[in-house]
Amino acid sequence: MPSGKGSKLLRYVEHRLRITLSDSRTITGTFLAFDKHLNLVLSDTEEFRTMRKGSRANVIEERQEKRNLGLIILRGENVVSIAVEGPPPPSASGRLAPGGPGIASGAGRGAIPGNGSAAPVGLGAAPVAGVGGATGSVMAPPGMGRGMGVPPPGMGRGMPGGF
Repeated sequence: MPSGKGSKLLRYVEHRLRITLSDSRTITGTFLAFDKHLNLVLSDTEEFRTMRKGSRANVIEERQEKRNLGLIILRGENVVSIAVEGPPPPSASGRLAPGGPGIASGAGRGAIPGNGSAAPVGLGAAPVAGVGGATGSVMAPPGMGRGMGVPPPGMGRGMPGGF
C-alpha cells in the first residue's frame, strides 16, 4: 500500500475534522473526499471566526461567530492544519460509499424489463415489412417493374456475340 498523503487521509473519510485555514478561520465538518491537490469536500460544515474589537496590541472585546455552511469544497492551498475531531457517526456507516477506486456497473438504462434478450419490435435483425423505404417496383429502372422477369433484347446472359 502506498504511504503518500492520500492513503493517510483516506483513513479519515466520514470522520469529523477541524480544519484551520490560512486566514485563521476554523472549519468543522464531515470529511467526504479529497483530490490530488488536497482540495477537501466536507458536509454538515460550520465556520468559526474570532472577531476582535480594538487594535492588535490591546484587544477590547473578543467574540466568536458561528456560521452553518453545509456542503463545501475547501481549496487545498488554504488549508493550514487538519485535526480529527471525532469518529464517524454510527448512522452514517452505510450512507456513504467507501473511499478509493470504485467498481463500475451498469445503471440499468435501455433495458426492457421482462423481455429477456429479445430486441424490441423494429430493432431486430431483419427489417419490418412496410416500414421505411420504397417498394421494389417504385425503385426499379423503367421497364423492369415487378412481374417483368425478361430483360430487353440484346441483354441476355453472358457477352454479346458469343465471345
